Amino acid sequence: MPTNLYSTRYLDTVGEANSTIDLMFLRYGSTELNQHSIHSDWQLTSDHAPLSITVPIVDETINTLKLSIQQNSKQETAFIKEVISVFKNLNTLNISNKECLENMVNNLNSLINQVWNKNAKQTRIIRYSKQWWNDECKQAINKYRVSRSLESWKKIQESCKGHQKVIF
Repeated sequence: MPTNLYSTRYLDTVGEANSTIDLMFLRYGSTELNQHSIHSDWQLTSDHAPLSITVPIVDETINTLKLSIQQNSKQETAFIKEVISVFKNLNTLNISNKECLENMVNNLNSLINQVWNKNAKQTRIIRYSKQWWNDECKQAINKYRVSRSLESWKKIQESCKGHQKVIF
């Protein structure tokens, strides 16, 4: 349900009723994404009123683990030697049909995964969601949304300079 009930399309034809035909697809049952706003005062020369929704984005730390082998390490050397050994010992004489080939490829994949897991180490990766966004960026985007001026757009770029590329 919209937070305000206005038409979204305004007709130029006298005597015909305005209508609501614009669509916005939101996640059903979501407490954060269940309301949108219709901005009839932002219409300007268009025959449609803009729709908007506030999407909450929280700053959070995302911890993930991955298996990796450091380049030019003893583990990399061991991994390469073992993979070469797997290929050398691969018996390809029994490949007589598609099924045999698929079994061979699956077996090869399994052996290489075993070698990888044996030599790789778990590495923790910490990522920060929208860490670069600050109050200055927020104020700049709010000013731009009101004015829609080139000067305000440049202020967004300046306030977020050195941070992640801003795309709106």
